[in-house]
Amino acid sequence: MTDRSPVILQVLPALGTGGLERGAVEIASAITQGGGTALVASRPGRLLVQLRHAGGRHIDLDLKIKSPFAVLRRARDLQAIIRREGVDLVHARSRIPAWAAWIACRRENIPLVTTWHGVHEATWWGKKLYNSVLARGARVIAISEFIAGRLRSEYGVPESRLRVIPRGADPQDFEPGVISGERVQKLAESWGVLHGEDVILMPARLTDWKGQGVLIEALALLRDRADTGWICVLAGPEGDRKFSRRLQQRVRELGLEDRVRFAGTCTDMPAACDLATVVVAPSLRPEPFGRTLVEAQMMGRPVIGTAQGAMMETILPGETGLVVPPGDADALADALKSVLETDEDALNWLAEKARAHAVANYTTDLMQARTLGVYDELLGTHLRTTFEEQNHDR
Repeated sequence: MTDRSPVILQVLPALGTGGLERGAVEIASAITQGGGTALVASRPGRLLVQLRHAGGRHIDLDLKIKSPFAVLRRARDLQAIIRREGVDLVHARSRIPAWAAWIACRRENIPLVTTWHGVHEATWWGKKLYNSVLARGARVIAISEFIAGRLRSEYGVPESRLRVIPRGADPQDFEPGVISGERVQKLAESWGVLHGEDVILMPARLTDWKGQGVLIEALALLRDRADTGWICVLAGPEGDRKFSRRLQQRVRELGLEDRVRFAGTCTDMPAACDLATVVVAPSLRPEPFGRTLVEAQMMGRPVIGTAQGAMMETILPGETGLVVPPGDADALADALKSVLETDEDALNWLAEKARAHAVANYTTDLMQARTLGVYDELLGTHLRTTFEEQNHDR
């Protein structure tokens, strides 16, 4: 590695609004603050403005087409970018871009870093082969210990190449007591929340495995067990239109129309967490991480998740929240009742524990610094040190 600033290229399908894409923008910002050059190759999307604001440069490239011929063409395109831009390292965040990047990096003899973001189940050998590219990096980043365990046991990734770097949230954005009343009031009005009502918040796209169906059944039980002033807000876009319609029909059948709000996408999650009494994520399948529960805990809010996947890491049961068996509406209703009936002193204690846990383990700064440390391992650079010096007073 020469003394010039390192050039890091991240590759992903598109700059949408998911966690993978937000992570790419956050790392582009860190690379720039660390003194490097941050490139992102993908289709454009809603986060393009944020990428440019973070100091990154976008290269429009369609890395989403799954045919082998398209992958080979994109590998050649990436080789041309590597040569033209003087790229020192490529970081791939999903499987098709990773296959193209793996081929290009081997041909150009530069290191590849991969991040395993999803669960990526493999029920047959072809799917496992398809997934395996994310285990082939010179360094393989798992976003939780749950994912790291799968990489060790199912893909044989050795500790020498494996790094566990959880995703994070910004404690300056998610800080109790600093969200303006105007922001919270705006959400309360749009959701029809009355003064004094408890808010059960579930921020997730509407799709079966996220568990909205189980939550609706739990709410019907909760109405009979704790008939206090509460409403439930389902804050997320439609991931499955048929499921959304079934869910709304079930709400009507159970007579919960006055209790349940279908709020759509929420663009102000700090204010949403501030308004919430409890934040729930009753996922039916294991979550690879679960950023929304980290954000809620950072805001000092109690959380309820399911006893599986990375939620067993991000939640400290009995200290920062509760976990229930997946698919168990009865247990979820009891957990909700427990939180809604908890006295103020206990909630204040929980809030302190929740924020301390999230800030110690799951901040954006920590995720950025650790990722830059991985780049430094491979390139012999000092991106992390420079980044930490830049952010010392934050």
